[in-house]
Amino acid sequence: MACFAEYGTAATTARKIADAAGVSAGLVIHHFGSMEGVRSACDEYVVSAIRRHTQKAMSTGPDVDVLAALREPGVRPLMGYLASVLADDSATVAKLVDNLVDDAEAYMEQGVKSGKVRPAADLRGRAVMLTIWSLGELVLHEHVERLTGVDLTDPEVLTTPSFAKYAGLVYQIYGEGIFTEAFTSRALVELAEVASDQDHRMSRPPDEADSSEVTRSGGT
Repeated sequence: MACFAEYGTAATTARKIADAAGVSAGLVIHHFGSMEGVRSACDEYVVSAIRRHTQKAMSTGPDVDVLAALREPGVRPLMGYLASVLADDSATVAKLVDNLVDDAEAYMEQGVKSGKVRPAADLRGRAVMLTIWSLGELVLHEHVERLTGVDLTDPEVLTTPSFAKYAGLVYQIYGEGIFTEAFTSRALVELAEVASDQDHRMSRPPDEADSSEVTRSGGT
């Protein structure tokens, strides 16, 4: 994972991994079958580590010691690997993201039960959006560092002076939201009406949908 983080996926070879590990390139291929096998093993390790860390955090009630949770080293050394591989448009990355979303959905459900997370009508949808937003931060980590002074790929990021302020903003956005309750309620009603109209049109036969569009447009 350190090699992928340093060199990127395209430039990381079995030889570079072997040199870093102090073994032969043949031994790397012997254990993992191919470089794709190495990637798969790395992905499985990352997902497993994030799962252990987040399950532990979510299983504790709302009176959890937040600062202690933030200081836990957990998955921080893995962030450089994720930042390096996520930009790839490949089936491997798609599987990795899908696994992270599946786990996030389980975390959200666990968080609701423990009193940390607000219930949601669409738990899966929320898990998708939060996962994509979080992973997007890693892909754009250089800009995050430029604008906030926080390097999310640094294993020691929790000890940097600017991290507490950065984390505070994240909790504020996720916890308090941005829009007012009145505006959010109105927007959700209007969006639900749009979604219902779209579902209705999709469920109609093509001929019926076409004729209704002509009628609505005045035959133009």
